[in-house]
Amino acid sequence: MISRSPATALMTLVIAAFWLLVSLPAIAQSRQYTLTAPDGVTLAVQETGNPDGKPILFIHGLLGSRLNWENQLKNPALQRYRLVTYDLRGHGLSGKPTDMAAYTEGQRWGDDLDTVIHALDLQKPVLVGWSLGGAVMTNYLAAHGDDEIAGAVYVDGVVELKPDQIQPHPGVYRDMVSTDLKTHLDAERTFLELCFHQLPDTTTFDRLVANAALASWDMQRSVQSMSIPAAKGLGEARVPLLFISGAQDALLKAEPTIARARQINPGLKSVLYTDSGHAPFLEESERFNRDLLDFMAVTGAAQAD
Repeated sequence: MISRSPATALMTLVIAAFWLLVSLPAIAQSRQYTLTAPDGVTLAVQETGNPDGKPILFIHGLLGSRLNWENQLKNPALQRYRLVTYDLRGHGLSGKPTDMAAYTEGQRWGDDLDTVIHALDLQKPVLVGWSLGGAVMTNYLAAHGDDEIAGAVYVDGVVELKPDQIQPHPGVYRDMVSTDLKTHLDAERTFLELCFHQLPDTTTFDRLVANAALASWDMQRSVQSMSIPAAKGLGEARVPLLFISGAQDALLKAEPTIARARQINPGLKSVLYTDSGHAPFLEESERFNRDLLDFMAVTGAAQAD
């Protein structure tokens, strides 16, 4: 029997951990890029995970950024994939044009998504869009079709900006674009609270509030009139589509929204999380990650071990 001192044993563990880390395929490394959309808006793009893995492209929602997806980006099973995020125009570290048309013309948002796909040479990515991100995906599909993607997951995704699908909070949306700073900030906090049936931990929620403060006021004023050609974009898609929605959603009317989406595209699949609000990928992240992995298999994009 070989006898080892505590110091030697500790050093052995340290060396073993080091080689385990360096043997992983660059999974922990984050890469960042700045791209330019067709109309000149700069886009902050990030990626992590396995650079040789099949791509998943995450699109956040209103007042968000790539930080919304941390529970997915850090998931060991998902890190086998090439995980790409970007900050939408008017959000995070991306450009914030002041022209109203930069936000009301939905195709510009879709063109941003197309820019990311082509600039990073993403081969048949699976798109995952939350809330406003769903409208972005629909605009992408309407303008560019679905030939270059493997599938799309709408996470409490906006289908149409219509009263039968949107929960009424006129005071919140009015105050979010108030010129009074206190009124504006309080309304943004209220909006974020409405995103959750189960509030995240304090650190995460505070970060989301700070994140929301980066969002352009011009964008918030204009995006409520964003064009969404659902019949063309969603209706003509032939790739696998999955709607994941929270039954307790206080911002979207989950069941009417799914019903309308299925009316437009009868082939889509849907799942309702009974204990989630508007953000199931944060509220029930473990279940969400499993469902996303299952969807990757459905699209033929399952990553080999």
